[in-house]
Amino acid sequence: MSPATTLPSDTTMGRVGLVVGDLDAMTRFYRDVLLLEVLQQGTDSVSLGRRGPTGAPDVLVTLNHRPDLPKGERRSAGLFHTALLHPDAAGLATALASVAVHAPQLFTGAGDHHVSQAFYLDDPEGNGVELYVDRPREHWLHRNGRIFMTTEYIDPHAFLAEHLTDAGRDLVETAPDQRRGLASLGAQVVGHVHLKVGSTAEAKAFYVDKLGFEVTAEVPGALFVSAGGYHHHLAMNTWQSEGVGLRAPGLGLGLVTVQVPSYALVRMAEDGVLRDAGAHEGPSSGAEVAGALELLDPWGNLVRIQPQAS
Repeated sequence: MSPATTLPSDTTMGRVGLVVGDLDAMTRFYRDVLLLEVLQQGTDSVSLGRRGPTGAPDVLVTLNHRPDLPKGERRSAGLFHTALLHPDAAGLATALASVAVHAPQLFTGAGDHHVSQAFYLDDPEGNGVELYVDRPREHWLHRNGRIFMTTEYIDPHAFLAEHLTDAGRDLVETAPDQRRGLASLGAQVVGHVHLKVGSTAEAKAFYVDKLGFEVTAEVPGALFVSAGGYHHHLAMNTWQSEGVGLRAPGLGLGLVTVQVPSYALVRMAEDGVLRDAGAHEGPSSGAEVAGALELLDPWGNLVRIQPQAS
């Protein structure tokens, strides 16, 4: 996609790949605490997500086992959090209650962002996770051509008291191996991904000027971008990582997936990336892999652009 072209409005985020040291513990967390369903399981990889109305698997998180790698440094580029979008407040309350019952020590905070209500935690290996629900888009505010987002206090106990249903409470209190109906109560999609980078200006040059996202908000040290007017599909911040360079191999983020409506758009993205590759030699040059385009951003975060499943 040429830098002058924006991504289509029906662009979505796809699976996030994590490189993990303890596959069993991480599988239990995403399955038993966050209520995702195991969709594919191999010796060194587990994919979790949901099944759609037709029963087709929709993978949200893939765990790839690499116990030989060191834990990533807090200050390095990589994942800030994976944001799992829930269909409604009741679904979010169920996931939040599951965290409160099964892993309260991993909870890190909450925020009302006006466009959404969100709760934050870390997985057992320190990867950030956001659990959230959107408010209706017609209620979002725009100021100076940007989407208004803020962070106000939200009481998790009050949220649970208002939104946790009897069905959600029963699910959380049921032993994981006896649960049913996880797909209808768990997260439905990866709503957005938040990255740690070394420079928001470089992030804008890559994700906006090259890949075709549009800026929706900027705050000190952070950039928010999306396609089609969503509040953000990707965010990049320097709050812990100002000035860092390429990531060293380690546990943590393995892959971010952007889904576009057609294979033709993947080819357009490839044309634009390769045409502009001289500006970022090496890390940003792309390669087509099984119908998808894979490329590294300036910090070595792997981004895959692929067509959406039909």
